[in-house]
Amino acid sequence: MADTNQQFAEVMKMCRSLFEKKLHDYGAAWRIMRPQSITDQIYIKANRIRSLQMKGTSMIDEGEVSEFIGIVNYSIIGLIQLHKGVADKEDMTPAEALAEYDSNVKAVYELMVRKNHDYDEAWRMMRIASYTDLILMKVFRTKQIEELQGATLVSEGVDANYMDMLNYAVFALIKLKLEGEEQKS
Repeated sequence: MADTNQQFAEVMKMCRSLFEKKLHDYGAAWRIMRPQSITDQIYIKANRIRSLQMKGTSMIDEGEVSEFIGIVNYSIIGLIQLHKGVADKEDMTPAEALAEYDSNVKAVYELMVRKNHDYDEAWRMMRIASYTDLILMKVFRTKQIEELQGATLVSEGVDANYMDMLNYAVFALIKLKLEGEEQKS
C-alpha cells in the first residue's frame, strides 16, 4: 500500500509550487478577499470538476487536476484569511505568505493523519466523483455557516470545512496525479 504521508507531501509540494509562482506573478493580492468570496471560488472550481465528470468533455484546456489544485490553494488562502483577517490592500510579502501557507499545511496534515487513522484509509476506496460531491457539500455547508455569521448550534466552523475540502482535494490529486487512476463515477 502506498504511503499516504509521502503522497500527501508530494501533492502539497506540487500545490505549493504553483502558489509560489502565482505569488511571484500577482503578489498576495488575494489578501483583500473576504472568506465568502473564497468559498465562492472553491465552489466554481468544484462545480467545474463535477461538470467535467458528468459531461465527460472539456472545452477549456484545463482538466480536473488544475481545479483540484485550485481548491487546495484557495482552501489555504481561506484559512489564512480567517486567521489573519481581511486586508484592505496587499499587506504580505511572498515570504510571509509562504510561511502562512506552510503553517496551515502543517495543521491540515496533522488533521489528515488523525482522521486517516480513525477511518482506516477509507478514502482509498472512494471514487474521485465522491470527493467532488463531498467538496461541494462542504461548500454549501460553509455558505450556510457564513450566512449564520458563524453562529452554529452543533457544527464545526468554516475553518474545519476548508480543511476538509483541502484534504478531499489532496486525496483526489493522489489518485489522479500520483496513482494515475482513470476517472470513475
